Amino acid sequence: MCHHRPECPGARCPDGQAARSVAGHPEQGWWLLCNGIVLFEDTGQILPDGRIIGPQRHAGIVPEAAR
Repeated sequence: MCHHRPECPGARCPDGQAARSVAGHPEQGWWLLCNGIVLFEDTGQILPDGRIIGPQRHAGIVPEAAR
């Protein structure tokens, strides 16, 4: 799915949320990463296969994709 060079980490990689943002709605608190992860402001995630990962950090910390 990723066309960046070097390629971004895949959705199943431990550092998957380090992939680049391809779409975002910071006013709604979410970003779509190039590996298919939907990353939320509170660091929660929805993976491409539909699995949900709860927040890993305290709310209010801006995820890497939003920077």
